[in-house]
Amino acid sequence: MTSPLTHPTTQGRWTPRLWGTLLVLCAAMFLDALDVSMVGVALPSIGSELDLSTSTLQWIVSGYILGYGGLLLLGGRTADLLGRRQVFLVALGVFALASLLGGLVDSGPLLIASRFIKGLSAAFTAPAGLSIITTTFAEGPLRNRALSIYTTCAATGFSMGLVLSGLLTEASWRLTMLLPAPIAVIALLAGLKLIPRSEREKDHRGYDIPGAIIGTASMLLLVFTVVQAPEVGWGSARTLLSFVAVAVLLAVFVGIERRSPSPLIRLGVLRSGSQIRAQLGAMAFFGSYVGFQFMVTLYMQSLLGWSALHTALAFLPAGALVALSSTKVGAIVDRYGTPRLIAAGFALMVVGYALFLRVDLDPVYAAVILPTMLLIGAACALVFPSLNIQATNGVEDHEQGMVSGLLNTSVQVGGAIFLAVVTAVVTANSSESSSPQDVLDSYRSGLVVVTGIALVGLLITLTGLRTRRTRPAQESILVARSVQQETEEAKVAVAE
Repeated sequence: MTSPLTHPTTQGRWTPRLWGTLLVLCAAMFLDALDVSMVGVALPSIGSELDLSTSTLQWIVSGYILGYGGLLLLGGRTADLLGRRQVFLVALGVFALASLLGGLVDSGPLLIASRFIKGLSAAFTAPAGLSIITTTFAEGPLRNRALSIYTTCAATGFSMGLVLSGLLTEASWRLTMLLPAPIAVIALLAGLKLIPRSEREKDHRGYDIPGAIIGTASMLLLVFTVVQAPEVGWGSARTLLSFVAVAVLLAVFVGIERRSPSPLIRLGVLRSGSQIRAQLGAMAFFGSYVGFQFMVTLYMQSLLGWSALHTALAFLPAGALVALSSTKVGAIVDRYGTPRLIAAGFALMVVGYALFLRVDLDPVYAAVILPTMLLIGAACALVFPSLNIQATNGVEDHEQGMVSGLLNTSVQVGGAIFLAVVTAVVTANSSESSSPQDVLDSYRSGLVVVTGIALVGLLITLTGLRTRRTRPAQESILVARSVQQETEEAKVAVAE
């Protein structure tokens, strides 16, 4: 089977096979994002039917994050070494089975286990899918258009998950678990026919087993520590010792990667300022949005008394704006470049979050909440595709899975860390006997932190605009240099 790009386009338009390949990959990304947001609204019903405590319910969400964020680095490198098509399809099949299991179980531990397995499978489908796009579509306008559609599906899935969960939970929470299964099966069958076969990396000089073990362990422990910190205390001995252990594991991991002939992450990739800004920007972008959604959901349901469906519909304008802009972002990136769009998107996020600080106990939706939702929707439409394009541009095909895994890791770890920080700030500013106004003030303190996170993302991005004026091409060269190139250059230097 050959790549869809070997089939010529007609008058500059993509062939049906090329569209089919992209739609399969978009379906998987849509499911990943859908699953992250859809379970939240169903948690009260799950706890009631299965008789689960609040702490146990947390692990229904955290189990998915733990599997997803902890194994992304391994998933990205595995796609490069074993073949992107094979890894993507196998992981998608596991995702479908885990979805079916989650909808049929009758105990909390089994449900948490199914969520962990789903997160694990998503840790392989996400980087494999992104690297299939970046190796199938040529760098430039063609890839930019594909990535804008792909990332838009992720944002749309996240937004639609809120609405669908509100509707499905009215009938049964089990439907929220079962819904992804048939979609994943359809995507799997289509993928078997449409996704091009990919060659395994040649001359990779073995597998970095120690790096895989230590890297995965460090990510799992980091996510686990951050998820548990609000419950056990940020200053507790357990949390502090866990962070120390994470630091030690990461130091060992870096040492292994520096010496490995076939590293899990080639550290030379991080010599590029644009790559570092993409990774930090991804952390700030998703971390601020997850924290915002968490705060606004509590505000609408706990203080205003809105239903789950009413709350989901309040977020709908943001998702709708992202979906409607999917075909336009690629052309805008071609014209203005990723740094400018990321900076503009972060500026919109800062303004949107700041405007939401005006909310009170009796808000007018059209005047207070809607402007923020529209600004955030526009920001997501600009930032998320641009971050993916910036992170993968200039990277050789055999390292696309690695970079994709690194970017997705930044997204998930950023979401986990900053959500935990926002939760801690709100908890520190609230008490059990607080009045509604006091509760609102505690939520507002969390929104201030969210705004600050987005502002940091904007400042990081602005440094790229200054660098771009003086060194427009140097950074992409640094990103593209592979281990083999570095080795050859070293040999030449020694010879000279």
